[in-house]
Amino acid sequence: MLLLLSRQVSLSFVKQVIPRSPVLFSKPASLNLRTFKFKVKFSTVSANATIQNIITMPERRPFVRLPTDVYPVNYGLCLKPDLIDFTFEGKLDARIEVVQGTNQIVMNCADIDIITASFAPEGGEEISATGFNYQNEDEKVTLSFPSALQKGSGSLKIDFVGELNDKMKGFYRSKYASASGEMRYAAVTQFEATDARRAFPCWDEPAIKATFDISLIVPKDRVALSNMNVIDRKPYPEDDSLVEVKFATTPIMSTYLVAFVIGEYDFVESQSSDGIMVRVYTPVGKAEQGKFALEVATKTLPFYKDYFNVPYPLPKIDLIAIADFAAGAMENWGLVTYRETALLIDPKNSCSSSRQWVALVVGHELAHQWFGNLVTMEWWTHLWLNEGFASWIEYLCVDHCFPEYDIWTQFVSADYTRALDLDALDNSHPIEVNVGHPSEVDEIFDAISYSKGASVIRMLHNYIGDEDFRKGMNAYLLKFQHKNASTEDLWDCLEQASGKPIAAVMNSWTKQMGFPIIVVDQEQQGEDRVLKISQKKFCASGPHNGEDCPSWMVPISICSSEDPACTKMKVLLDQPETTVTVPNISPEQWVKINPGTVGFYRIQYSSAMLESLLPGVRDLTLLPVDRLGLQNDLFSLARAGMISTVEVLKLMEAFVNEPNYTVWSDLSCNLGVLSSLLSHTDYHEDIQEFIRDLFTPIGLKLGWDSKPGEGGPQGPGSGHLDALLRGLVLGKLGKAGHKPTLEEARRRFKDHVEGKQILSADLRSPVYLTVLKHGDSTTLDTMFKLHKQADMQEEKNRIERVLGAISAPDLIQRVLTFALSEEVRPQDTVSVIGGVAGSSKHGRKAAWKFVKDNWEELHNRYQGGFLISRLIKLTVDGFAVDKMAAEVKSFFESHHAPAAERTVQQCCENILLNAAWLKRDAEDIHLYFLQRKAPPV
Repeated sequence: MLLLLSRQVSLSFVKQVIPRSPVLFSKPASLNLRTFKFKVKFSTVSANATIQNIITMPERRPFVRLPTDVYPVNYGLCLKPDLIDFTFEGKLDARIEVVQGTNQIVMNCADIDIITASFAPEGGEEISATGFNYQNEDEKVTLSFPSALQKGSGSLKIDFVGELNDKMKGFYRSKYASASGEMRYAAVTQFEATDARRAFPCWDEPAIKATFDISLIVPKDRVALSNMNVIDRKPYPEDDSLVEVKFATTPIMSTYLVAFVIGEYDFVESQSSDGIMVRVYTPVGKAEQGKFALEVATKTLPFYKDYFNVPYPLPKIDLIAIADFAAGAMENWGLVTYRETALLIDPKNSCSSSRQWVALVVGHELAHQWFGNLVTMEWWTHLWLNEGFASWIEYLCVDHCFPEYDIWTQFVSADYTRALDLDALDNSHPIEVNVGHPSEVDEIFDAISYSKGASVIRMLHNYIGDEDFRKGMNAYLLKFQHKNASTEDLWDCLEQASGKPIAAVMNSWTKQMGFPIIVVDQEQQGEDRVLKISQKKFCASGPHNGEDCPSWMVPISICSSEDPACTKMKVLLDQPETTVTVPNISPEQWVKINPGTVGFYRIQYSSAMLESLLPGVRDLTLLPVDRLGLQNDLFSLARAGMISTVEVLKLMEAFVNEPNYTVWSDLSCNLGVLSSLLSHTDYHEDIQEFIRDLFTPIGLKLGWDSKPGEGGPQGPGSGHLDALLRGLVLGKLGKAGHKPTLEEARRRFKDHVEGKQILSADLRSPVYLTVLKHGDSTTLDTMFKLHKQADMQEEKNRIERVLGAISAPDLIQRVLTFALSEEVRPQDTVSVIGGVAGSSKHGRKAAWKFVKDNWEELHNRYQGGFLISRLIKLTVDGFAVDKMAAEVKSFFESHHAPAAERTVQQCCENILLNAAWLKRDAEDIHLYFLQRKAPPV
């Protein structure tokens, strides 16, 4: 999801309209522009206890959607922002339809002061509203009229004023530096999910679509953008420093997709092969950094047009980098807004992972132009359909544009396993969540809606086949274009296209939370292999053994060592257990369930089956994605107490010859979890030694510098992946204290700082991390200096993410203080604090204390948004002591964060799970490390 105007006009406007304002029955909360200045009790429990019994959500008031007696047909909207006083004036002239007579109009409205309102029926006399009643908690306003508005069409006119807030939502201000270093502001928007109501009174629900005619009154030396193309630009009669910019009428659309931006920008432009004008807007002087995103966008639009067999419906699309932006990007129709780091690529100073990230985010947001914008979810309950689908197809698109990224293997590590981890918790939620009050919406912008949603769509695509999937998608988009749809509508179209029981299969995945563990055993019968397959719910605290165990309709694929890349058999497991005979499998061949790691489930093999698969890890005959999946499943079984963690450590040692970046990435992530867990013991150094031993061979193979035409360990054409792997491995070795890596990192850092030899972009993160982890106050001062000098937001973020690696307690405090300083953009503060919490046991304690001490400021900054959830999760998720769960719960009982209630529950559950894991396996792990160090007898 996701920017110097005349003071005199602002004042004169309000003076003119206030005398005509009607009686106000109530006021909007937190805003009064009439007087605007113009400028636990918690016992220790076992990890197997149901967490819901311990941590309860407060009761929510019943929520009622807007009445249906009046609806908009067209919004005529004119806005005039003032970025000296941070206010804006607005005039709304909406064409509305009165369905049944009423003397009230109920709309959404938040942080806006209505000055006057009137209604004129078609061909009739204007009726002024006699009062406005603001229901602040529900973010609604009721306009009262002296007599009933009769059925039929009419015009609703509202004059209003609002504040350009600094909360990164609604119509807000974004700070940037001009070329001369002067601080200036842009006016920008972020409306999803429910913040269009902060910019103008409206029917702010996705199903209430209308067309929009937008005008902006702005300084004539500023760029003004909106969803559609400019159709008129003329001097503003009241002030010759301003112009009025009019935009073409939009298609019928939801309010959350409306956008406008006023600021100083450069752009690069091109035309896609299907004739769409594409522009990428950048900060002034940085147009060059928009070229990569432009290339991706111009390739992506025709790809989606062909894939959906539906043309892009607008005449242009703009992609723009916004300085202050809470999310990664937002798919506003025709005007997609991005964080700078999700759009801008500097050919010299951007690393490979940044290029890949930009490609994925552009692919994601442009997919929404069809799936979300052209066809929109009926209500936020179906948010997952928007986000899960876009999170799946962004990979399809990037695989088309950049096949050398091997992006589908990366999907498994980045999305699939992340979703499995979250969905194994008792405090997960179904993909489809009944959403009532707007405050509940932010909670579901999470890995379940995005990553699990993408994973089950990937599984569905594999189950249906690409041809029938595309046919069904085309039918869905054509049937519901410019309308709203539900999850069931998509299932109907895919069912008709494929002839398969899509709704029956998918309802088991979207309407109930969690997923199964597939338990497999085998026996040989002549030339055939007979598999006994059963399912039960997988829980992070161990297998579900209750009476009421849910079940899923599970598409199961099976392959063998004869051809690991080829699926030998497919079955649909629609009962608790079944027996499958796989023909022509000789006794020495292995059999693997879920080739490609596509099915959304964990697997527990019998000991004999697992033993037969392990050589495939060592000799690389198992495909990379299957090596990854096998290791990840075993790691999760260990965390759940179903096998010993020592078994996983032994398996990890088999990866010493692994060449694949994504396999190493997932392995590294799991070792990071284990390292964090063991930081609560006095043998944390032992796992650092294990990491050094495991990563040293691949580190030596890759070296520090890329080779000409690099195709290294991962095969020809894999320079991109080798760059990613090099950064990962060197960072891991450096953090773990590998002496040669540390010495070389220090040497290269010194040369970089002195300007003798600038570090390549791909080496900066690992070098910065290594020198900080083993650095002192001088190192930290140097990093702060590099941060201040950095011209690119990517470089600033790169530094911010690793600052927490510093070890000394007094320096940790300096980093935390820096996080809330003016030097760090508000959206990036979370990364700095999270970096401290994730770096060490001391860092975790210091970060949690800092968050508690500064809670008021942090909550005020991020309230009602997903950044507050992210902050909480990054800060407390790594604790592994029972009493910390009690402390976290107790703190949030007295410091409410409505948008993060579920996150708090999940964190408390994770803390208890970590504590149980440590008690259960700590001694065995210690013994294993001692045996590794013991001299051979």
